[in-house]
Amino acid sequence: MAAFDGSIQRLIEAFAKLPSIGPKGATRLAFHVLSSPRQEAQELAEALIAVKDNVRFCEICGNVCETSPCPICVDSRRDRSTICVVADPRVVMSIERTGEYRGLYHVLGGTINPMANVSAADLRIAQLLERLQNPEVKELIFALNQDVEGEATVTYISRLLAQVDIQITQLASGLPVGSDLEYADDITLGHALSGRRSLH
Repeated sequence: MAAFDGSIQRLIEAFAKLPSIGPKGATRLAFHVLSSPRQEAQELAEALIAVKDNVRFCEICGNVCETSPCPICVDSRRDRSTICVVADPRVVMSIERTGEYRGLYHVLGGTINPMANVSAADLRIAQLLERLQNPEVKELIFALNQDVEGEATVTYISRLLAQVDIQITQLASGLPVGSDLEYADDITLGHALSGRRSLH
C-alpha cells in the first residue's frame, strides 16, 4: 500500500521509474519539488517537455541535437579524417570535455548484447560503414566500454572492416576494465585518447 496518495504519490512513482533512483531517492526528489517555489517546478516541467518535443538524433552521427545535422557534424573546423565510435551520446560529452579530440563522432546507440536482445542489426553499424566510404576518413577510433559487450562490438565491426584501408584504433588502457566511459575523469580519458592503440 502506498504511503501517500494523490499527486505526491504519482510524482514519487514517476521519479522511481528513472534509472538509479530507488524508492527513498524518489521520495526525496518528490518532497524537494514540493518544497520548492512553484516557478522552479514549472521550469522543471517545461524542460522535460522541451526535451521530448525538441531533441532528436543527428541524421549523420546519431548524437542528440535540436537541429540535424548536429553542431559537431557541421563544424568546418573539425578534423574530418577521424571518426570516434561511441555507444551513447553521453560519451560524446565526456570526450568533448577532455579537449583532446577534434574529429567527428559516430553514435552506435548501444553495444552488441545477446543477453539484452541487442544484435548488430539493432545498432547504427550500417550507417557507420556508409560513412567510411568517404575517402577523407583515415582513422576510426573505438571509444566503447572495455567490457564483454564493448569488446564484442569492436571485434564485430573490425572484422567487417578487415579489407578497408582505414587505420583502426582503440582507447589506450588505463581506463578500468568494465567501467563506463561517461564516468571517466577528463585526465584519464584524455590520456586514453592520445595514447590509443592500433587494432590492425
